[in-house]
Amino acid sequence: MQNSFTILLMNWSDALPLARAVRERVFIEEQGVPRELEWDQWDELSDHAVALDTNSNAVGTARLLPGGRIGRMAVLVRWRRNGVGAALLEALLQLARDRDISEVTLHAQTHAAGFYRKFGFSVHGDEFNDAGIPHVKMSLRLSRAPEARS
Repeated sequence: MQNSFTILLMNWSDALPLARAVRERVFIEEQGVPRELEWDQWDELSDHAVALDTNSNAVGTARLLPGGRIGRMAVLVRWRRNGVGAALLEALLQLARDRDISEVTLHAQTHAAGFYRKFGFSVHGDEFNDAGIPHVKMSLRLSRAPEARS
């Protein structure tokens, strides 16, 4: 069964009612991240990608911080392995390119590092714990689109 979804880029005030439910379900309920660690000052300063199903229900979310760090990627269980995470990541990578960000970084949960490797990310440094979950730092150099010739 193919699930249809759309990716929208938005600021935090628009993303909040959509992204909050996804992040609470995935990070707080499913993964046990303490509520006080989930919400931070970076949400207001970031651009957010939100995946919506055909009924405009949020099924995934991620954010791009001003310095080029991607974070808080979360996809509801039922929607995993349907291309939602890839579409969210691709949208944020394109946004970073559009902003002339030359390198993006992220802290991947170690079980998800293979997902990011498929997009060209590489691991830097040792595994570390964040909110009690093993993570690795990853980065990707972005190439600029070739300039049009006149």
